[in-house]
Amino acid sequence: MKKKVAVLFGGQSTEHEVSRVSAASVLRNIDVAKYDVYPIGITKDGKWFEYTGAIDKIESGEWEIDEFYKTPEGQKFLFNKEVDAVFPVLHGLYGEDGTIQGLCKLLNLPCVGPGVMSSAVCMDKIYTKYLLERFGVKQAEYVVVNAYEYKEDYKQIIDKIEKKLPYPMFIKPSNSGSSVGITKAHSTQELIAGLTEALKYDRKILVERGINAREVEVAVLGNDYPKAAVPGEIIPAKEFYDYEAKYQNEASKLLIPAALSNEKLEAIKDEAVKVYRALDCAGMARVDFLVDKDTQEVYLNEVNTIPGFTKISMYPKMWQASGKAYSNLIDELIGLAIDRNNG
Repeated sequence: MKKKVAVLFGGQSTEHEVSRVSAASVLRNIDVAKYDVYPIGITKDGKWFEYTGAIDKIESGEWEIDEFYKTPEGQKFLFNKEVDAVFPVLHGLYGEDGTIQGLCKLLNLPCVGPGVMSSAVCMDKIYTKYLLERFGVKQAEYVVVNAYEYKEDYKQIIDKIEKKLPYPMFIKPSNSGSSVGITKAHSTQELIAGLTEALKYDRKILVERGINAREVEVAVLGNDYPKAAVPGEIIPAKEFYDYEAKYQNEASKLLIPAALSNEKLEAIKDEAVKVYRALDCAGMARVDFLVDKDTQEVYLNEVNTIPGFTKISMYPKMWQASGKAYSNLIDELIGLAIDRNNG
């Protein structure tokens, strides 16, 4: 008997569009001989619909203006199916941060990916740093900026940052993905502009020392016994791998495996599994590192618990390079979610 799987896409985060593209790829590759699949779209204003139209319209955004959804019946067509598992392809807030995971937990539904606590911590870059310091994971020096402190005396905050960190530095909203709201500052003026931009997305901001580094990512898969795929390297089309370089600029390149020695690749894989376990991840996560071009030291960058699943995304590509086909990867993720829920 086929299992019923709900695939959630869209959502209310700044990564709504990326989610749709990832979900379209999942829907094209999931084995329909094994699963009855129910695509569940979430609009930017939080409405949920079971979508029964063409997958291409999910990718383009036309699913919301499909003729069926213009009808009174379509406007009321909310999801009401009983399912065996939920696959949230929801990047960013209200999908990757423990909220959907908590809903599934309340309903006793297996949910692909890490649980509530792990999802929440990994989504918050600052608390990821706090926790991983306990495990001795090497990370770039940083300063935390809170919105209320910055508004009270921004000059004091700028002075604090410049005393601790040299330029260049990265400014990041603590809770945001796909490099949304991230900037690189080379001067006081750019630092102020970067903080102003980041504060549009979050009330907590992470300012990190810029490292002249190569960006290396590792796909990790599993529950109690996670394994890492062959690491990949990002060669961004721009100065750093921002949203435009990730999803819109075809000049960005993905190199799998990363151009490092076998010894270094294995060490990075081991570190990725260490981070995955320290954060109590399950199912999947992509663990991103920075490798200093001068010293070859490895620093943790961030952890993504619902990594991109688009046709150009690193997570499925790294597993494909490790011998695991896209459809088999989806199958394994659903199985891991069910096993975790039953365990």
